[in-house]
Amino acid sequence: MTHTRTRPHPRLTLALTAATVMVAAQLYGAAAARADGGPSEPPGTEASASAPVQVDPNDPDLKLPEGATLAAPKVLDIKSVVEDQGGEERREDTNTDVTFALQAEVLFPKDSAKLSDQAKTRIDAIAQEIKKQHATQVRVFGFTDNLGSHEHGVVLSKQRANAVQDVLSQELNDPDITFDVRGYAEDYPIADNSTEDGRKKNRRVEVTFPRTAS
Repeated sequence: MTHTRTRPHPRLTLALTAATVMVAAQLYGAAAARADGGPSEPPGTEASASAPVQVDPNDPDLKLPEGATLAAPKVLDIKSVVEDQGGEERREDTNTDVTFALQAEVLFPKDSAKLSDQAKTRIDAIAQEIKKQHATQVRVFGFTDNLGSHEHGVVLSKQRANAVQDVLSQELNDPDITFDVRGYAEDYPIADNSTEDGRKKNRRVEVTFPRTAS
């Protein structure tokens, strides 16, 4: 008996290859998000791109509908994260935004929204970067750990965000810049609240603005 090897249909091969790339990208993205523990994404600040459709690359019926074409390729957002040795300050750069996360301990005394003596120097450095990027929209978000009541955390995190915004506003002295200031308490943690090291990272103020300079 003669056996004939059936070659896969070109369209099916192309679809399987595209699906494999999509699944690999999803797995890599999930691993990267867990690995770098990037700053949070409160409501209204998430990326606009929707998640890709889940595809089973082993599905024997996987194929493009008649007349369909693959979507045009696009450049994925690249994230660069730099954190100082003590973890007191963290900078995250993407294709579109710059985010600075400052731990509360380097800005405020415990359970206080009064800026410490060393805080102004750090905030001034962020103001200089805002000027460099010619940004006109700045988000200042405050966060706490999960100790204490949520109500107290909301008040404290908003007061701390306001304090940082006040210094930025004075340093920038630009009426064309608008600020979005919010306090989220223990919501959107970036570390494990069950340890003091994790809670220390979660007690922070984040300053985010668009990247407009090359």
